[in-house]
Amino acid sequence: MTDTTTQASGPLSGNVLFYSQPEPLSADVHGKLGVTPADKPYAFVAQTNIVPLTVTEFAPAALSYPIVFVGDLKQPVVAMGLRQNDNLFIDNGDFRPEAYIPAYIRRYPFVFANDDTQNRMILCIDRGAEFVGENAEIPLFENGQPSAYVNNAMEFCNNFEQERLRTESFVKLLIDLDLFETREASFTPRNPDGTPGQVQKLAEYFAVSEDKLKALPAEKLVELRDNGALGQIYAHLVSLLGWDRLIAMAFNRAAETPTAANA
Repeated sequence: MTDTTTQASGPLSGNVLFYSQPEPLSADVHGKLGVTPADKPYAFVAQTNIVPLTVTEFAPAALSYPIVFVGDLKQPVVAMGLRQNDNLFIDNGDFRPEAYIPAYIRRYPFVFANDDTQNRMILCIDRGAEFVGENAEIPLFENGQPSAYVNNAMEFCNNFEQERLRTESFVKLLIDLDLFETREASFTPRNPDGTPGQVQKLAEYFAVSEDKLKALPAEKLVELRDNGALGQIYAHLVSLLGWDRLIAMAFNRAAETPTAANA
């Protein structure tokens, strides 16, 4: 288990998506604060179109989103929209009922930060979260001690950290086997006369190459099968069919917008 605490003894490092004002959780500072369930619990996700994913989430997430790898570190993420600041799976501050909600989102407003002085993780809370405040329904502390809600958050973040490390190992394995290739998601619109229009590039990302995967020695494929990596790879590959779903959703939203505006 990761060495964790709610008390910081030195400077913290790191920054993460969604968190505008992360603070080390402290009874002295946050003793009167709590959380009140929001009417629009996932409104904070509406302005982003990609969200990090852990490898053990590949299978359930593949039913909802394309799973791709981005950046120099080949970070696995789910694509929730075709444009920055536009999430196609958030309706009126909540997720579509059929959509999988990544653990990265479910842990909010809590997150771990690095305590560089003592080489451990500190539980933080986003003080900027709209549903965090005084006179709240669910307290953060009771009698000066972390509440059951905070303890559950600590456990969840601990598990998430373990999954994050497991994901790093999975990505390293794919890199060591040279399985990545660069891909593009594109869309070909139709001209008024029905002929294909100019191809539009939607995204560029890293994906596992099926040709490279097939070219691996049989014993290496068996190893990937036995350690569970092969199943995660196939979940990723199948998820790429979801680009067509995203395109259809984008068209539907564009078609609905004028109607909503004139209502």
